[in-house]
Amino acid sequence: MVEHAQLGALVRTLAALLLLTGAAAAECRQGLVLALDVSASVNAGEYRLQAEGTSAALLASEVRAILLDPTAPPVALAAFLWSGPEAQTLILPWTLIDSGAALDAASARIAAAPRPPVDGRTAIGAAMLFAEALFASAPDCPLLTLDISGDGENNAGPAPQSVRRRPAFGGVTINALAVKGDLPWDHGDFATHVGALSAYFTDAVIHGPGAFVERAWDYTDFEAAMTRKLLRELSPPMLGAR
Repeated sequence: MVEHAQLGALVRTLAALLLLTGAAAAECRQGLVLALDVSASVNAGEYRLQAEGTSAALLASEVRAILLDPTAPPVALAAFLWSGPEAQTLILPWTLIDSGAALDAASARIAAAPRPPVDGRTAIGAAMLFAEALFASAPDCPLLTLDISGDGENNAGPAPQSVRRRPAFGGVTINALAVKGDLPWDHGDFATHVGALSAYFTDAVIHGPGAFVERAWDYTDFEAAMTRKLLRELSPPMLGAR
């Protein structure tokens, strides 16, 4: 008999081969949306650490190598800022990362994006609905991933638990990056511990096979956490899934 571990490895290998076969006929191999929190709990300095950290993570050597893999179709990338129920700002429309120049330009655009006027609320569900509209206009990609970064629970607009059950998210993986924040009104009893926010994102936000939560212990750790997150969600299933 084939042992369970061997069988599991075989299944993951076959899944990866099927994914690559489907991707070969597609316009891109993955559509990735990056959503960054700019609610009142994120001050100007923390916003810069988010924007510049995301930009730097995209250019990290290992991430860059995956994004510019010459043996696979390109990744399509989009990014937006979110806070209150009606406060979402697109900072990078769908962009095929099909060259080093395209990656450099996308990274620079995210780093330079100005912060929009602050809406103090934290509307994760509304951000997910904005992403849903983005996915409706995405290039033809076999994988769709939403990457939500935030430092607080949803406190306005639709509940993320209900939004992720919408049919449009049936084929979308939602991952999260939990950042430890400082302001008690947006964080309650987890103001000093990112673990509780991670648990909230796990229960209420992430969605789909292999979905996960990454942690940043504060905003100075954001670049490193985003790099880990991109490496995991851009890797083939047999490497990125457990």
